[in-house]
Amino acid sequence: MFPRLKGKLLLIFMKKSLMALGSLFLLGGTATAQKVEFQEYKLDNGLHVILHQDKSAPVVITSVMYHVGAKDENPERTGFAHFFEHLLFEGTKNIGRGEWMKMVSSNGGTNNANTSDDRTYYYEVFPSNNLELGLWMESERLMHPVINQIGVDTQNEVVKEEKRLRVDNQPYGNLLAQVKKNIFKKHPYRWATIGSMEHLDAATLKEFQDFNAKYYIPNNAVLVVAGDFEFANATKWIQQYFGPIKKGADIKRETFVEDPITETIKATYQDPNIQIPMMVASYRTPSMKTRDARVLDVISTYLSDGKSSKLYKKIVDDKKMALQIGAFSFSQEDYGTYILYGLPMGANTTEGLLKEIDEEIVKIQTELISEKDFQKLQNKYENQFVSSVSNVEGIAENLASYYLLYGDVNLINTEADIYRSITREEIRDVAKKYLNPNQRLILDYVPSKDKAQN
Repeated sequence: MFPRLKGKLLLIFMKKSLMALGSLFLLGGTATAQKVEFQEYKLDNGLHVILHQDKSAPVVITSVMYHVGAKDENPERTGFAHFFEHLLFEGTKNIGRGEWMKMVSSNGGTNNANTSDDRTYYYEVFPSNNLELGLWMESERLMHPVINQIGVDTQNEVVKEEKRLRVDNQPYGNLLAQVKKNIFKKHPYRWATIGSMEHLDAATLKEFQDFNAKYYIPNNAVLVVAGDFEFANATKWIQQYFGPIKKGADIKRETFVEDPITETIKATYQDPNIQIPMMVASYRTPSMKTRDARVLDVISTYLSDGKSSKLYKKIVDDKKMALQIGAFSFSQEDYGTYILYGLPMGANTTEGLLKEIDEEIVKIQTELISEKDFQKLQNKYENQFVSSVSNVEGIAENLASYYLLYGDVNLINTEADIYRSITREEIRDVAKKYLNPNQRLILDYVPSKDKAQN
């Protein structure tokens, strides 16, 4: 829905969504969000700058989002974007190896980074008197990164352990990767964000250095400063630390157009970490920048948000056919995937769950949802919007995403209006347009044969 929810590492998102997808909307009633004020300008080297002042708490966020994600990788070198999320904490010309985290924590701050198929995001949260430090550190990451063999070797082991923990040994941890692999044929979304360990092992140091030189440039990034600061100080330090960085070569991006899905795609994946098969049906959907993608968000909320949702009430509560049921629209910059999933209970089957889900989809396609349900959706989205701008950290990431991925920073204030304007007729028509059996992937996500025999 809102960029902050879209932007997190896909593997983390999947883990959370499978366990508690309905917990995204916990607020009751409706509320009114304050308009987010911001200033934006561009440095001579192409770095876009967004400033949002909020003096309600003595903290400041310095963050940089780069327009590079897994989709920008060489198909034979997948995992580079996520790898750099780790590698660029190794150190810089003026920050010794292993000193980054120590420098942040010793000055009362925290920091983190995350990667998606579309972008990579780094940020620090400091007491407001450390704005200059935060800006200097991010400029160091951009201007003077140290990319050497010891750093690459160290982070290679870190990434392998992360993959083992979050994917290989995580029940249903390969779900999203398998959906992407089978639903995209041409687009780089077809591989997992974390990438291939074999590709990372095979990569040379020069390949890592070249990737950095191509994508980690000021004209491929947006800097956001949000929180308690003075504009005069911020603009002075931004020019002082980021201004001298040289503009990089313009990035030529290839466009990948997928052929429409006209008949059901069938695939199977065996997961050694599970005992219960999962019903998975997925549809390829349009860019998150489109109105239709937002309508699909609303449909997924209607179907599976919380225990009062249509699918949960029918399949889990009333018929007791499933342990878990869910749907979510995972929208991205170029395309999206709309995923329905369920875990059958007892003697029930994945085919039985899909039949029940299809019945609810047909209802949405042929009947208008009730006024009561429609108002409930409106309230949830109003609360979601308020929550998305309720803290300065979330505002910073949203400002960066709206600029870099949507091309309109002010969507932080106006996207809620788009959701408010969605009609019941649109919900019906978009469901008709995208959610048909011949337009989807059916993934048979099952226990491995060895596991089934144990």
